[in-house]
Amino acid sequence: MQQLTSYLTGQWLFGQGKTRQIADAVTGEPLYQVCSDGLPLADSLDYARQKGGTALARMTFQQRAQMMKALAKHLLAHKETLYDIAYQTGATRNDSWVDIEGGIATLFSYAGLAGRELPDDTLWPEDEPIPLSKQGQFAARHVLTSRPGVALHINAFNFPCWGMLEKLAPTWLAGMPAIIKPATASAQVTQAMVKLMIDSGLLPEGALQLICGGIGDMFAHLDYQDVVTFTGSAQTGQRLRSHPRLLEKSIAFTMEADSLNCCVLGEDVTPEMPEFGLFIKEVCREITSKAGQKCTAIRRIMVPACQVAAVQQALLQRLTRVTVGDPRLEQVRMGALIDLAQRDDVQQKVDLLLHNGCEPLCGGTFQGVEALGNGGGKGAFYPPTLLYCAEPFSHTAVHETEAFGPVATLMPYQTSEQAIDLALLGRGSLAGSLVTADPSLARRFVRAAACAHGRLLVLDSAAATESTGHGSPLPMLLHGGPGRAGGGEELGGLRAVKHYMQRSAIQGSPTMLAAIGNEWVRGAEVVEQPIHPFRKYFEQLQIGESLLTARRTVTEADIVNFACLSGDHFYAHMDKIGAAESLFGERVAHGYFVVSAAAGLFVDAGVGPVIANYGMENLRFIEPVKIGDTLQVRLTCKKKIRKPQKSAEDRPHGVVVWDVQVLNQHQQAVALYSILTLVVRQQGDIAAGQ
Repeated sequence: MQQLTSYLTGQWLFGQGKTRQIADAVTGEPLYQVCSDGLPLADSLDYARQKGGTALARMTFQQRAQMMKALAKHLLAHKETLYDIAYQTGATRNDSWVDIEGGIATLFSYAGLAGRELPDDTLWPEDEPIPLSKQGQFAARHVLTSRPGVALHINAFNFPCWGMLEKLAPTWLAGMPAIIKPATASAQVTQAMVKLMIDSGLLPEGALQLICGGIGDMFAHLDYQDVVTFTGSAQTGQRLRSHPRLLEKSIAFTMEADSLNCCVLGEDVTPEMPEFGLFIKEVCREITSKAGQKCTAIRRIMVPACQVAAVQQALLQRLTRVTVGDPRLEQVRMGALIDLAQRDDVQQKVDLLLHNGCEPLCGGTFQGVEALGNGGGKGAFYPPTLLYCAEPFSHTAVHETEAFGPVATLMPYQTSEQAIDLALLGRGSLAGSLVTADPSLARRFVRAAACAHGRLLVLDSAAATESTGHGSPLPMLLHGGPGRAGGGEELGGLRAVKHYMQRSAIQGSPTMLAAIGNEWVRGAEVVEQPIHPFRKYFEQLQIGESLLTARRTVTEADIVNFACLSGDHFYAHMDKIGAAESLFGERVAHGYFVVSAAAGLFVDAGVGPVIANYGMENLRFIEPVKIGDTLQVRLTCKKKIRKPQKSAEDRPHGVVVWDVQVLNQHQQAVALYSILTLVVRQQGDIAAGQ
């Protein structure tokens, strides 16, 4: 048996004390020993804060994103090593694809999000300044800064790679180091991926550590800047959440627990409709994928009473054809549970359900299960199991007991209101699904049931061709749920990054807020220079550099010509009588003429470092522009985002965000917005010829 080492304080270490064994889920053969007794667990917290935390905090969001992107590419190049080890956990190739490549895709996704939306800085201004005074010289804004702590991630056995990476991505983007504690039963897969990351040399020292085994007394050494996340059973999570140290130091704790997720067949759906087939396919996939060992798996199947027989027949036809066995075999569609202890736990929960209002339709016991290449009958195999509960409102066990394996329960409802009530009896779920072709039914269901779900999938024939399915958490969407599901939130795009950062409200003058956020705000001091800012390279531009343009008086001919050119003959611009009766009282210029005229005032026409207009944001028309009004523009460099050079052939550049204020002759703002330009950098990242 191999020793499964931990990675702490820069070393691969094995403990001295009582060991635990990890066996092959398929053959039952002992493979690894795990022990963390005597390891420098408390020291690893200080090591993370002082080494990894210091290094990550010095990196900008853009640099962290590039680090993650490079790491994702490295992992993708070595994925086959991980697939080979993952077979030991009973997972098929398709099961592991979600775990391994799905996890790597999450790293890519967060790197891309940061590249597009986060500043090239270590501080993140979260919102626009909030005026606090009449004259505008006292304001506030919220900023996010890195916590000088460590994130301790305690993960479940079912997704040893994705479960780690979906937490590491926002943690590292936030500038925090992490210590990973995987579930022992599948720790060999996590350890293999961590080793790949450490050996890559792409991570700062101390940014990632790994504990194979127990966490000992680590909680007693946590401090208020630290963060703890937990994925697993609600019972264990609640015990950890109530640890005295967490309460004493107000340490952030996020829990994601398994839940009794549901899938509802709409009362409008009949067996002849395509939605019926979609429902059957989705339910069967969720029962058998990962051998049902998913926190988002469908556990409760709710169908109209008149469709129970048809649904039962269709489900049994598919489930009885599922081949169970060694996931290395090509013909196998469902592998083993993680270990024999998990198999016995599933059997115990199924027996409880069978004694509380449920009857078996297929499966229901591991005794005599037929498994291909089952290693002499010592594998942790459990058959696809479908139960039926005829009276789901009378028997509460079906809404309270989860068999964490390939097990789901079919139950009838009489009306859509009853379906909603049954969904809510789960008392908090990570995911729920409604299969319907009726938009009005979808509207009623979602508005009533969303309060108990972190995510809801509404599936019809239109969405089916591209749907990612009931059980697939996506990086840009919330993963979490209320009540039984743990009450936590993970993923959800950049929302997850904020969980690992400190939000602070900063008050002061606009000039001070601009200096603190490294981002110019309206009302702050500006810098005016004789050289037009469009003549400057990215590095030469200063935050707050500003241009006050010449003036232009709007004429009736301007309005008429713009109407003819654009085709916009709206009455407020062209109909003198109609405009007189409008809220403007007379004809006004087109809003887009004002924007076009502003560009004509601030753009420098010559060839220079500005490559292109990249976009426009937050356009607001404040005051009407009438015939005879005179326009002038204040253009100010608001912020700069340096973009990495992908190859020697690419022209190095960055994005410059310009604040645009279009003023009239009374110095009143008539239009406010931001434009983004691509501006050439003088210094590239990649030497020619490399």
